[in-house]
Amino acid sequence: MIRFRAASSLAFACLALLVNQAARAEPRAVIELFTSQGCSSCPPADKLIEVYARDPSVIALTLAVDYWDYLGWKDTLALSGHSNRQRAYAKTRGDRQVYTPQAVIDGAVHALGSDKAAIERAIRQARDQNDALALAVTMVRASDKLTVSVPASRDEKGQGEIWLCPVTKSVPVSIGRGENRGRTIVYSNVVRRWIKLGDWTGKAATFEVPIKDVQTGNIDSVAVMVQSGVASAPKLVLGAAQIAIR
Repeated sequence: MIRFRAASSLAFACLALLVNQAARAEPRAVIELFTSQGCSSCPPADKLIEVYARDPSVIALTLAVDYWDYLGWKDTLALSGHSNRQRAYAKTRGDRQVYTPQAVIDGAVHALGSDKAAIERAIRQARDQNDALALAVTMVRASDKLTVSVPASRDEKGQGEIWLCPVTKSVPVSIGRGENRGRTIVYSNVVRRWIKLGDWTGKAATFEVPIKDVQTGNIDSVAVMVQSGVASAPKLVLGAAQIAIR
């Protein structure tokens, strides 16, 4: 059940590369899936986010929550900060909707995480907000560092935060107790940490991050988000990018 809680081949190759780079710089959506290993309704959503994770036009992230741990299985990927982020989204929206599986699109619209049609509607709804993913954020790896570049807004005004998320591409988990007892579920693009790069005030900004600071454990890629509001009251995602580091 759903869980609620209050020309030439060279030219062609170059063209394909340019298209791919543009997709990474300006994704059509950022999808954050709030899920739990203790939620029997979540496995279909976990499979769907795996499909979105293979879509180069989408930045799809799994955020495991810990508030169902008391049901008999402690989520091995959960961060309490993910539960706090989900509650903060609900408070900012004013709808008090906190449940699993829940997909939050571009920080603005939520949908049932296992319902692809609902997620696609939410993507269109979020993009109707003019500033959604309007910033062409880029992230480049050169040798031992990542360089994140955030452009200025049209009027060089704004208020938000810039966050870096180390991500593990695929994590299989064998669940021993609770509602999913006996199942092995694969979790995709699992967010393992949140690193604040700085505040964004509407002006162009560049940040350099040593690879060694993010490539710990089984980290395969890094996502970056420029998000309006603050961590305790997150709002629209203004720009995002993701890059493989392994």
